[in-house]
Amino acid sequence: MAADIRVRQVGDGVYRVEIDGRAETVYVAGTPRDRWVFWDGRVFHGDFQLPVGEGRFDRPSRQRRSLTAPMPATVITVQVKPGDTVKKGTIVVVLEAMKMELPMRASGDGVVAAVRCHEGELVPADEPLVDFE
Repeated sequence: MAADIRVRQVGDGVYRVEIDGRAETVYVAGTPRDRWVFWDGRVFHGDFQLPVGEGRFDRPSRQRRSLTAPMPATVITVQVKPGDTVKKGTIVVVLEAMKMELPMRASGDGVVAAVRCHEGELVPADEPLVDFE
């Protein structure tokens, strides 16, 4: 039986891969003929092509990107709302993990499309927190 695989781009070089309902984050860098892939603690290098267009894969959106939690954490504050314009480096969410505050910053200029978390919420690693257009 073939695995149910879905791939969605969530940022520049960042993909959310769902395999039979289990989600993982994969980081990709390089050119199409010289790719470096970091997945599950391992680095792969080679000529990797993303098989979009087979029906099981979502086409990556160039317009929308998400800020995700780097580790399991508690949302302390949400400092944006849908429609807000942000500049690169703007703190949009503050998380707390292992007794440390983690300010989550916008990776680029954009507009907040959706806020997917709320104050006091416990979020798992790789959970989308804020979507940008």
